[in-house]
Amino acid sequence: MNTCPTSSSRTRTLLRSTGRRLLLAGLAASGLLAGTAALAQTTRPIRLIVPYAPGGPLDIVARALAERVKDSLGTVIVENKPGAGGNLGADQAARSAPDGQTLVMGAVATHAINPWLFAKMPYDPIRDFTPITLVARVPNVLVMNAETAQKLGIATMADLVAYAKKNPGKLNYGSGGNGSAGHLAGEMFKAQAGVFMTHIPYAGGNPAQLALISGQVDLNFDNLATAAANIKSGKLKAIALTSTKRSDALAGVPTIAESGAKLGLSNFDVDTWFAIFGPAKLPAAVTQKLNGAFVEALASPEMRSRMAMLLAEPSPTTPEQFGTFVKRELSKYEDVVKRSGAKLE
Repeated sequence: MNTCPTSSSRTRTLLRSTGRRLLLAGLAASGLLAGTAALAQTTRPIRLIVPYAPGGPLDIVARALAERVKDSLGTVIVENKPGAGGNLGADQAARSAPDGQTLVMGAVATHAINPWLFAKMPYDPIRDFTPITLVARVPNVLVMNAETAQKLGIATMADLVAYAKKNPGKLNYGSGGNGSAGHLAGEMFKAQAGVFMTHIPYAGGNPAQLALISGQVDLNFDNLATAAANIKSGKLKAIALTSTKRSDALAGVPTIAESGAKLGLSNFDVDTWFAIFGPAKLPAAVTQKLNGAFVEALASPEMRSRMAMLLAEPSPTTPEQFGTFVKRELSKYEDVVKRSGAKLE
């Protein structure tokens, strides 16, 4: 039997081979081949570093996201690498190979505050990372000890600013430590409202809140998820939200920007955010695939429900939108941190 291919079959084989070569050449020319190959050739699980201890909001959201993206990205293992205010874990991600196998759940601290707060940083928040997507934003809230607010006759932002101006230095506010989000929010408030209040740092957010509830301090700029239960119980009086948008969790409570618009506070904007970053020089195809998977996960009912329990708002973006956001946040906190005088070694 003659087993040699016919002339027509040889022609079809040649055409298919030529077509494949042209396709590969096109991908190489567009810069997508390297990224596509990187995704196709690996079966290793993706490592998602959380630069804080287990159990916090970032850790909870990271683990929920890891579960949601397994169908599109494969296994994602969450690793907690706390230390140096989040710098340790973020630095590990920055030093990893740009192949999409190591990511980090960064935050406002690691990428906007710490670069101005620490005397020495192991990484550059812009140059050493590829932005993938913003994940969520959590409002902060200006809260007063309820008894103190009633005694001083403070119920609104106008009341607070008026009292502070008439009594400079008599109000004090607590925070989780020098350079913490609560400290910097207080410094921004003082600068924009033109008032002076004494800052009292504590060793963490929980001690600061206990000090507020017991009346040792007059007010705090606290995370909404942390303060919500004590607001609802009546122990704390919510004066205003520090973010630009109101929260469904505190219906009727205005933002500082809207309630203080005539008091110099119309541009006030401080909240807690967290997001996904990869190492610098991540191939475009890998970045887009990761972005698509995480954005799709954030839109799922399960993730939105989980976020609602944390009083967090899902905030997916394109990589380009997120990169612009990080640069804006970094610039915003430069002035605030320098004004506060806070510095960590």
